[in-house]
Amino acid sequence: MLRGLARLCRRGGTAVQSPCCCVAASSPAYSTATSGRKKFYQDVSISQGEGGLFEINLDRRKLKTPGGKLFMVPSEALAVAVATEWDSQKDTLKFYAMHLTTLCNTALDNPTQRNREQVITAALKFLETDTVCYRVEEPPGLVELQNNEWDPVLDWIEKRQYNVVIGSSSSIMGPLIPKETKATFRQHLASYNFWALIGLEFVIAQLKSLVLSFGLIDRHLTVEEAVLLSRLEEEYQIQHWGNVEWAHDYDMYELRARTAAGTLFVHLCSESSTVKHKLLQD
Repeated sequence: MLRGLARLCRRGGTAVQSPCCCVAASSPAYSTATSGRKKFYQDVSISQGEGGLFEINLDRRKLKTPGGKLFMVPSEALAVAVATEWDSQKDTLKFYAMHLTTLCNTALDNPTQRNREQVITAALKFLETDTVCYRVEEPPGLVELQNNEWDPVLDWIEKRQYNVVIGSSSSIMGPLIPKETKATFRQHLASYNFWALIGLEFVIAQLKSLVLSFGLIDRHLTVEEAVLLSRLEEEYQIQHWGNVEWAHDYDMYELRARTAAGTLFVHLCSESSTVKHKLLQD
């Protein structure tokens, strides 16, 4: 499939607007259309447009954002991934599951009109309420589980990766994060371009944790591990009180899908080189 999608088809024609909605003005959470729409195209392809950017073609029509802009992405790899989302749709389009398309729309339309510094500041706010920094005092089983599972991640980010101090607390106020730690993380976030920051903020919002998100982006954690760690208390309760039929599993798989898409988006937006020929054949 990827081999066919990655061919560069220089086509003209009309444009079709992407119905995937973007980020709400007052929240970093991304909302998408929940109602389906009948599939209106047969062929999906990518083409290279002005400035070396890549466009998505649905039949002979160029895809556009909800804001009316031409849908153009900075890398061939990201274009292939987005085209795959559109190509994998069946009779009814599931916009709510097209996370890469939604993230691209948000980066292109920038509906809240934020700059890089504002996105970085919004991402850093999660550190003050980071999931792995808030600990319970009881029951003993959950206390032990949090210490055993979260402490190694904190140790990794504090001592082995960033040389910072974060800490943890059972107080409702949470730990006091040193200014030096915030400055280090701000500098690290500033190394990402605007598109990658949009994806990173999305991942942080899903996991409610900057610590887990850095561990995921830096490949210290897998998506499955990061999601499980972000749901530690819920998983503890499930083990002790049982699972609500289908509901908990659905929530977990949905969270995995969003987190995986956001992580992939960050890496593809941080990659400046084109897709390798071997990758396209795999």
